[in-house]
Formats: sequence, C-alpha cells, structure tokens
Amino acid sequence: MNLPASLFGVAWHWVSLALVAPVLYQVWRRAPWARLKEMTQLNLLLGFVMTLSLAWSMRAGIKPGLDLHLLGAMAAVLCLGPRLALLAMALALSAITLNGALDWQAWPLNFLMMALLPVLIAHAIQRWVERHLPAHFFVFIFVVGFAGSALTIALQGILSSVVMVLAGAYEVDYLIDDHLPYFLLLGFSEAWLSGALITLMVVYRPEWVAAFDDRRYLLNK
Repeated sequence: MNLPASLFGVAWHWVSLALVAPVLYQVWRRAPWARLKEMTQLNLLLGFVMTLSLAWSMRAGIKPGLDLHLLGAMAAVLCLGPRLALLAMALALSAITLNGALDWQAWPLNFLMMALLPVLIAHAIQRWVERHLPAHFFVFIFVVGFAGSALTIALQGILSSVVMVLAGAYEVDYLIDDHLPYFLLLGFSEAWLSGALITLMVVYRPEWVAAFDDRRYLLNK
C-alpha cells in the first residue's frame, strides 16, 4: 500500500525520517557493493528496480492509503540479499515518487512500510526456514519462495493497517471488514508470481539467487 502524506501528522513524518536515516546509512556502509562490479549483478539490481516500480504503480484501491499491489520483497531478498534489496526498493520507491504517485514528505514512512518492514519479514522467514527445516531444494522453493512471499505481504498489510489505525487515518473495524481480507487474494498472487520467478532463476540462473547455495540444497541430495 502507498501511504499518502495527508493521512499522517507532521510528527509521523519526522519520526519516520529519523528512523530511515540510520538505516540508509548502514545500507551505504555495509551493502556488498563489490558484487555490483559484475555487470550481471548490476543488471539484476536494475531489473528489480524497474520491475518493482511497475508493480507498485499498477495498484487498485478505493480510498487513500488502501491501494493493493504486489510487493516483491521476498524475491528481492532471495536474489539480492537484504541490503541490496533495500537499495532496490528505495530506488523503486523514489521512481514512483518522481512520477507523482507519492508525496516526497511521505517517502520515509513509505520506505519503512513498503521496503524495510517487508525486507525484515522476508529475511526473518528465510533465516527461520534455514535453521529449523531440512536443507532441501523443494523446501527452499515452496516454503521460502511461495509460502514465504504470501506470508510477507500478509504481515506487511496487517502491520501497515495497524500504523494507519494508530495514526487515526481509519477505524480498525473498517480495515478488518473492507481491506485486510483482500490481502488473502493478494498473498496468493504474490506467492505464485514470486515463487515462479525464484523457481525459474534457481533452475536456469542459480547465480542470480544470492540465497541459494548448491552445496546446501543439491549436494548429496
């Protein structure tokens, strides 16, 4: 969902900016920039920026802040890693802001809700699966790629709705009845599209998926 500046008070925007600044600083300091010296990896990053920009521009909604669109966070995290995924999503968010879809003063809040939050969720799901489930190819594809994508967008929708309730933008009953149920359908679409993308990359271009390790998922299986 794209959160317009008008739904939130000035304090929300200043607090969001204060939270975003150190995150972007850490991305700048600790992102694996050396990977982008390879033209393939740079093209992969730019491809995600373009794809996310288009996906976030194609949205449906009837009220401000309640737009529904695909997220792509899990696919970005698996292919790029969490820090470069944040970079790609920040650039995509800047692109849709430049074309007038968002107000600049709402950029920090949207970065928190549409980039940082889903990347943290997606990365946490990936790490949990790696620690608690067998290192199997189909676990990576179906649990992380498919189910993880659906769970990421569902949790992002719930937490974003909580933020809007806390800001006084909408009543909780309205969001529960007329907004959150649609995230079930959106999660299904996100699961199939992101899962299919990860599957194709793992099969034909495994070097494009940073989270996939041949020795872990295929060796002696």
